[in-house]
Amino acid sequence: MTHNRQYIAEQAKIFKALGHPSRLLMVDALRDGEKCVCDLQALVGDDMSTVSKHLSVLREAGIVSTEKRGTNMYYRLSLCCLETFLTCTGRLVEKRVLSQLDMLKAR
Repeated sequence: MTHNRQYIAEQAKIFKALGHPSRLLMVDALRDGEKCVCDLQALVGDDMSTVSKHLSVLREAGIVSTEKRGTNMYYRLSLCCLETFLTCTGRLVEKRVLSQLDMLKAR
């Protein structure tokens, strides 16, 4: 029983890491391939300190991995099943939005 609770707690860390819009935006961008931290900072629009904190949360959860090249840090997805999960949740959101639009048109 304790073993299962530990697994669930670790999975919860992953979901918590994905639970912030800026982190999810960065993860979504990394679906296209690795990005320099400067690219992610430009995408999110936050200061470098905030972006670094977000990336640290993602790294600690095992969602991204890093590689330093020269003075730049590059990030890439390391959680292989994330692509399927994001595609699935994206379809759900799209269905909800389309349903809401249909309801507004019917009024």
